[in-house]
Amino acid sequence: MILSTVIEQLLWGMVTSVEIFLLTLLFSLPLGLVVAGGRMSSFAPLRWLMKIYISIMRGTPLMLQLIVVFFGPYYLFGMSLSSDYRFIAVIIAFTINYAAYFAEIYRGGIESINSGQYEAAQVLGYSKIETFFIIIMPQVVKVILPSVTNEVITLVKDTSLSFVIAIPEMFTVAKQIAAADASIAALLVAGVFYYIFNVIVAFVMERLENRLDYYE
Repeated sequence: MILSTVIEQLLWGMVTSVEIFLLTLLFSLPLGLVVAGGRMSSFAPLRWLMKIYISIMRGTPLMLQLIVVFFGPYYLFGMSLSSDYRFIAVIIAFTINYAAYFAEIYRGGIESINSGQYEAAQVLGYSKIETFFIIIMPQVVKVILPSVTNEVITLVKDTSLSFVIAIPEMFTVAKQIAAADASIAALLVAGVFYYIFNVIVAFVMERLENRLDYYE
């Protein structure tokens, strides 16, 4: 297969990889903040529930979570699922997995903020919600951005795990081409694509970090 055809097919696979990447961030970043709030709650049952959730998500392989989310509804409840559910299952599994990691990153950032800032905001008449989103959260974002960047870069590479439930993302397409041609050329091209993708992500995150330097 000629190189231009390989690149064209891989680009179609990369579209799926980018969709998984963007949708995972869209859902897991806010969900992680909610989980972090529950993890720090004074209500003990909720706090322990979130600790158990985080422990399971971080302590088991993402590949296993993909399989459970995809096959679980059928084997547990006898539900018949459409082929469209494959992509939905990938997004669900990636979201709940990465939300757990982001939750711990958020928690570390929030707990690093001096408690005196909460007291000062209270004196100035800010409500708890206003204090968190106007005063605390911008500082937390600056603190946690390097850790978030590491997770985002990992997410780029983890999108290849969706092959386990037959989602044709870029790595899956590359393997199919390599098997058909008995050549690793497609895999090498896919590696270059992943590298470029990560370089772009790292560049964007670095620019964002530089924009927040006013907190130093």
